Amino acid sequence: QIQLVESGGGTVQPGGSLRLSCTYSGFTLEHFAIGWLRQAPGKEREGVSCFSTSEGPTYQVDSVKGRFTISRDNAKNTMYLEMNNLKPEDTAVYYCAALLGYYCPTYVSRYNYWGRGTQVTISS
Repeated sequence: QIQLVESGGGTVQPGGSLRLSCTYSGFTLEHFAIGWLRQAPGKEREGVSCFSTSEGPTYQVDSVKGRFTISRDNAKNTMYLEMNNLKPEDTAVYYCAALLGYYCPTYVSRYNYWGRGTQVTISS
């Protein structure tokens, strides 16, 4: 059974940092792509960053490039999203998701497996 569980969300001031964790089970990253997505209030869910066997780490949102870093610890079956210099527009529920395949998906709907999400709020 495939499971993904996010943690690490919270409320920080603009300019602050957070590290999100996604602990997964039931699959290995050798055959799956795994990513971080977010959904802000009133907006559609969007892909933020993804890791695949063929492409390595990729970032789907230009505004996070240079501020967010995706990484993984295979020994711990955990993926991370290090978020620095956070801005109010980063406020969203952040989800971890995975799909069987060797490339990150173009469309968010292609992810097959989802965590429940963790709230990130940037506010002064």
